[in-house]
Amino acid sequence: MPEPQALLEPLELDALYITRPENVRYLTGFPHPEDAQVLITPEGAFLLTDPRYPEAERESRIPARVLKREEREALFQDLRGRVGFEAEHLPYAALERLRELSPAEWVPTKGVIERLRLKKSPEEVARIRQAQALAERALERALALLRPGVEEREVALEIEFFLRKEGAEGVAFPPIVASGARGALPHAGASEKRLEPGELITLDLGAKVAGYHSDMTRTVALGKPSPEMRRVYEAVQEALEVALHGLKPGRTGKEVDALAREALGRHGLDRYFVHSLGHGVGLAVHEGPGLSPYTEEVLEPGMVVTVEPGVYLPGVGGVRIEELVLITEDGIELLSRFPRGYLEV
Repeated sequence: MPEPQALLEPLELDALYITRPENVRYLTGFPHPEDAQVLITPEGAFLLTDPRYPEAERESRIPARVLKREEREALFQDLRGRVGFEAEHLPYAALERLRELSPAEWVPTKGVIERLRLKKSPEEVARIRQAQALAERALERALALLRPGVEEREVALEIEFFLRKEGAEGVAFPPIVASGARGALPHAGASEKRLEPGELITLDLGAKVAGYHSDMTRTVALGKPSPEMRRVYEAVQEALEVALHGLKPGRTGKEVDALAREALGRHGLDRYFVHSLGHGVGLAVHEGPGLSPYTEEVLEPGMVVTVEPGVYLPGVGGVRIEELVLITEDGIELLSRFPRGYLEV
């Protein structure tokens, strides 16, 4: 990562105010980024937080200032020139207050720190590996609970409890446990529905470790599924394999997404694939780069992405299988290792 103050000159800024928590943590390592910001000036960057965090100087990689409200306002009153802010994160009311305090010109910016986050360092990849390994242990625990009569929410709660008990900061997102016809809802929250024999069950989960996330999905059968859903499962598995084979540096997200859609199209199922093929994973569970019909971004070594084709048949059920992948110099490395062959539990 370049020195933060090096970001100012290309943007023709005199300072840059960072408020998005993931970007704050990326620049500082501070474990409470939701209550902190970063101000970058030509002299350097420093963390801004409040007296609730007296150990901020020790917890941050860059100098920290623990400020009371009036001290913070005095700091902004001293700003001059062109000061950038994160247009996609800073609330309008907060921007108006900054304009009241400061004579500076407040300039909207987009994606400045996000672009730096696209390629992960070895240390970042190591944390994602830790989060993924923990999520796979939680999935193994969840599979052991699947039997007729168990509520979806019981399984989801056990996943959350297990991850916290085993040392995760928390779940990457509320776990998805979607059985039977509810599997046709891509982001179905776990419900009071009870599992039934012959159903497919989609389990989508991830862990958060040291700020970094994991994300994976497996679809399993509770006993023998219908021939129709077995066919759907095998088509999704094929689309996944095709996409993984085509995923490599130099490809665009759009190109890889198209490979999966073409594979599903050969089975007449592409119209039931209703979301993008994948997304980046790191300090946010959904970040760049994207794998979608609209993404022209070229994939590079060091990027971490999901590959998650799915088919969703309204009123019938659905299948999604998701891998977490590191793009390497000559191809890919699967960070998710949990078996993804056809599973019956």
